[in-house]
Amino acid sequence: MSLNLYAASVPVFQRYLGQLSAMLDLAQTRVQAGPISEADLLSARLAPDMLPLRSQVEVAGGFVLRALAPLLDRELPAFGDFSADLRGLQAMIHAHQAWLMDLTPEQFAGAEAKLISSDAGHATIRLPAADFLCQFALPNFFFHLSCAYAILRQQGVALSKEDFDGLHRWR
Repeated sequence: MSLNLYAASVPVFQRYLGQLSAMLDLAQTRVQAGPISEADLLSARLAPDMLPLRSQVEVAGGFVLRALAPLLDRELPAFGDFSADLRGLQAMIHAHQAWLMDLTPEQFAGAEAKLISSDAGHATIRLPAADFLCQFALPNFFFHLSCAYAILRQQGVALSKEDFDGLHRWR
């Protein structure tokens, strides 16, 4: 049985980028209410050797592009520079969502036969397309999304599992 690479990626990324955008909306509300500044929130980390919130969001968004561009035989799209604030992160997310909206299942035809090479920290990996997506790209996207969620919670943004996946109901 082969994996439908479009179905396993595009709708997943669309959904969770939307959830991330909603979490950043709640973060903006928290900043406006105080006592944390936007700069302090964006530079908050779970641990000293981990990336700050701003970078977690940027890397999560980057994994959308890093996952799909090679499957589609495309160069990584250049979306330009976004401001290093919550508005800029929202603009980046919206640009990635717009890019996803233009993708079709037909564009993924034959992608499952590809071997994808990518940097993984200081390593270079080379995996079959389905393994690349399911064992590398999606887990990395969700790692950085989860770190962003955890930092926001740590900084007092009122989030629940409902905010993470949009499916659970706790309120």
